[in-house]
Amino acid sequence: MSKVNIEKVSSPEDSKLPIFEELNDIADRIRVRAFNLFANRGFNEGGDLNDWLIAEREICWPTSELVEKDDEFDVKVALAGFEAEDITVTATPNELIVKASRKNQSEKSEYKEGTKVCWSEFQGNEVYRQIQLPADVDVARIDAKFEKGMLQIEAPKTKGKRKDFVGGKKVEISGAG
Repeated sequence: MSKVNIEKVSSPEDSKLPIFEELNDIADRIRVRAFNLFANRGFNEGGDLNDWLIAEREICWPTSELVEKDDEFDVKVALAGFEAEDITVTATPNELIVKASRKNQSEKSEYKEGTKVCWSEFQGNEVYRQIQLPADVDVARIDAKFEKGMLQIEAPKTKGKRKDFVGGKKVEISGAG
């Protein structure tokens, strides 16, 4: 097991480390987004918790990157805390959907008698990421690898025209791919 660097704060009043400012910034962004969702609903009560949860998901969505090359798309999704077996990638010719899901990290049976868990944030967790691709990909040749918390997907482009649905009918779009 690797040693973890610990930044020690001697008293609660000593909050000069950058992490405290970062956490405050994130909380402020979540607060503003939740308020905007509330305002868009016409300031109607009853959805406050849902507004907050939506804002958290939007602000804390897994970090991702889409890079287009001449012959393929490379996608990276940060999924720290997950294992390869927790992840499913669903691929269509024009999108990738990443789902990572894990069960409760801490089981009561692992604690000794007389031990009391005061609080725990280790719980089941699911994250999703939907990535619309600007050109069709060859689904059969898509490859995905997971190492050190980073999911890497290689999605080779198809040759030819892109097929999309417009008004419920399949149409070919020239110039794509």
